[in-house]
Amino acid sequence: MKFKSSLSAQDAQLDMTPMINCVFLLLLFFLFTSNFIFQPVIKINLPKAVTSEVVQENTVVITITSDNRFYLNDTPVTLIELKNKLEKSSSLEPVLIKADRDVSLSKAVSILDYCREIGIKQVNVATNQETR
Repeated sequence: MKFKSSLSAQDAQLDMTPMINCVFLLLLFFLFTSNFIFQPVIKINLPKAVTSEVVQENTVVITITSDNRFYLNDTPVTLIELKNKLEKSSSLEPVLIKADRDVSLSKAVSILDYCREIGIKQVNVATNQETR
């Protein structure tokens, strides 16, 4: 006995709408529940130098922005707080000064002079490498 089916293999179709809805809802769920971590970025334009070298050591980074704000390892500080924290640091690690090219030279030199005054032997100034 032969049974004849009313549907042929060519007429069968799979509805994709429920699967697309599920994927879209999963995407929205993961987007809304994920944590976005924004790290503060300090915008500075470093001066260029031909003879610059790469410093690979663990250093204390002092950043001076063009609007004369001071940062110690990406933490905003005043000039007085900066000097106090440098004095209190027991380890005399090397210091890297990242000064914007628009900062007056007297600001950068005063920080450099203060670091040497409290006994920090290695003070570096950050620059971008210029190609010849």
